[in-house]
Amino acid sequence: MTPARGRTRTTPYAVAMNPTTPVPRSGAAQVRVRYCECDSMGVAHHAAYAPWLEIGRTEILRGTGVTYRQMEAQGVFLVIVRLETRYRRPVRYDDVVEVRTRVARTSAVKIEHEYDVVVVERDGAACEETAATAATTLACVDAQGRVRALPEWLAGATPGAADRGPNGAVR
Repeated sequence: MTPARGRTRTTPYAVAMNPTTPVPRSGAAQVRVRYCECDSMGVAHHAAYAPWLEIGRTEILRGTGVTYRQMEAQGVFLVIVRLETRYRRPVRYDDVVEVRTRVARTSAVKIEHEYDVVVVERDGAACEETAATAATTLACVDAQGRVRALPEWLAGATPGAADRGPNGAVR
């Protein structure tokens, strides 16, 4: 049901965004490759990587004590505006991959992440094979899709890393 024009919809999730810890600059999350993520040869399909990257980003945010759900309830949405992946080795069904995520840069309205997707277990044995590297840029928008500023605590995720143009203006 859509709220009446001019009214704000409230949700039971509308809670304040109060991080309990600073935003980690990096993190890692492990994922076991599921059958539904693979092609007929048992190799993870390229489309499986984007959700794995999201898991990496989400876990960094969760480390602050704030969830995406809480941010969205406050009208803060992070949308992908750039996604780049370089595939180096195949990932196979039942492999365990570790998504190593770093906050590369922030600005007033954007967050850039870099990732290494590393196979850490194959056929029950430990290993360390970089399968892919990736980068994303997320922009902050409001519920209507208009660009808005990141919350101050999130924009400062990488000290001194604000993206500045040639005239010093924050992009």
